[in-house]
Amino acid sequence: MELKNHTALSEFHLLGLTDSHKLLPLIFTMFLSMYLITVLGNLLIIMAISSGSQLHTPMYLFLSILSINDICYSTVTIPKMLVNIQAQDDSISYIECLSQICFVSIFGGMENFLLAVMAYDRYVAICKPLRYTVIMNPFSCVLMVLFSLFLSIMDALLHSLMVLRLSFCTELEIPHFFCELAQIIKLACSDTFLNNFLIFVAAFIFGGGPVCGIAFSYIYIVSSVLRMPSSSGRHRAFSTCASHLSVVSLFYGTGFGVYISSAVTESLRNTAIASMMYSVVPPLLNPFIYSLRNREMKEALRKLVGRFIYLL
Repeated sequence: MELKNHTALSEFHLLGLTDSHKLLPLIFTMFLSMYLITVLGNLLIIMAISSGSQLHTPMYLFLSILSINDICYSTVTIPKMLVNIQAQDDSISYIECLSQICFVSIFGGMENFLLAVMAYDRYVAICKPLRYTVIMNPFSCVLMVLFSLFLSIMDALLHSLMVLRLSFCTELEIPHFFCELAQIIKLACSDTFLNNFLIFVAAFIFGGGPVCGIAFSYIYIVSSVLRMPSSSGRHRAFSTCASHLSVVSLFYGTGFGVYISSAVTESLRNTAIASMMYSVVPPLLNPFIYSLRNREMKEALRKLVGRFIYLL
């Protein structure tokens, strides 16, 4: 097969979720609605936390950063898909594709680390309540967020630089609605062993590390809660973790679903639909999970909406 070096490569073609042109208006409407709800929902969370003085705590600081990350995560992929559908053009330039790979890795990794940081915050609050304000001081919180961002950027740059070394065949069709790293590597005609090895190592370190941190945090949390003498205290402690556990289950559950789907099916389109669940659904549902299961957040949102109505 004819090879194309990355210096001569101009564009890829995103095949999307279906070959049926009749379904494109429906897909456009669905993704536009999901994107607008994602942005609006996360913006409401950020505004509610900013305006509510009782929410100026480490837990809600991390939640507001998670909301910013979710907006960015969705913005990297969905608008390009909507533009392509509207223009009836499935092409994406090489630079745009590489940028998508980089930013999807950054914001996906950041989500991973933020969930681990939020689990640690709950661990300190429940297991070491007397030292909470000392351990989770503003400097420590900002440092944890910046360190998470640094690790995410390093991971994304490694993958992006490894893609730059690949040569591609003339078959440049991606059965997806965005440039997913694994799909791009499959299109390469050059040796991809180092790329696949890096994915494995990065998943083990940058993925396994936060997962282990979350698991160990909740082992200690459950152990501490079960030792509490009063049932009301146990219920209150568990309720502070309910929203975070729901988000963790959603994020890693959809991610695990993508892995299982790619392992058991040969249909690339089915894998693309599974990847959509992983990249689009968590940012969409996270604001609802935190607003519906958190009394303080519901009260802050009620006051925020009341102010908007009063201004109107």
